[in-house]
Amino acid sequence: MRTRVAIVIVTFNSADQIGALLDSVPAAAGDVPVEIVVVDNGSTDDTVAVVERRTECRLVRETNRGYAAGINAGVRAAGAVSAILVLNPDCRLEAGAVPALVRTMMRTGAGIVAPRVVDVEGNLTWSLRRTPTLGRASGLGFTGHPALSEYVTEPAAYTRAGVVDWALGAALLVDAECHRALGGWDESYFLYSEETDFCQRAARAGWATWFAPDAAVVHVGGGSGQSPRTHAMQIVNRVRFYARGHSTPAAGLYFALVLASELTWLVRGHQQSRASIAALVRPRSRPAELGCSTGLIPR
Repeated sequence: MRTRVAIVIVTFNSADQIGALLDSVPAAAGDVPVEIVVVDNGSTDDTVAVVERRTECRLVRETNRGYAAGINAGVRAAGAVSAILVLNPDCRLEAGAVPALVRTMMRTGAGIVAPRVVDVEGNLTWSLRRTPTLGRASGLGFTGHPALSEYVTEPAAYTRAGVVDWALGAALLVDAECHRALGGWDESYFLYSEETDFCQRAARAGWATWFAPDAAVVHVGGGSGQSPRTHAMQIVNRVRFYARGHSTPAAGLYFALVLASELTWLVRGHQQSRASIAALVRPRSRPAELGCSTGLIPR
């Protein structure tokens, strides 16, 4: 294959993960020429030292301006490439994954290609998603009904290639021209919802997101850290993404539905929902990195 791929990995305190990902690249790349760029977002552990000992990748040091900003920095640092494989550091590529992703991109003209994602035990991860709607904000996703669930949970959907609304951002192959046409990833999200935004903007610009079941990636999970603060970011950005594309009344209803859903999670013992509820109802308590602390409906 003539397609040259930049593998962009954004790290943050990933010393115990990045080595295994880098070790998986040669078998995964096959005959596809790759350039590996690791963007470190201000790690305080040994991530930088681990990466500096490697000879197969380039290290870019950044302050932590968020995941999307890290991706954009990695793309700028890469040479001339046809596609960009965005990876979380807690991923491991299966053998042949890169050629499989590239084949799907070349065959379909997709702007984004998502692999099949499995956990460390080989179990399928529900990595495909549907467009956020009022129904899917109702908290009734556990029903599995497509009108009420953002997660695609039909096993058959993970056995065939096809267009999807969006997919988990832990591993995505992006056409370089698509990246340029969209002006990169939206850095205002800092963490969470940036892949939703990117895939949906791509779709509006005529670049489809395709699922490639013959390309597999192991996702360990938890690489960005799980805390009340990051959960608050996730929920605020979920509302923010919807609000940016809809009227104020629709955004207000979506806000109310997400708030109600988080309240039910709190009643069921999900203590991190305390932080998300506070961030929703008290804008000034929202993480400063999001830059949306002035209005009730985050934009």
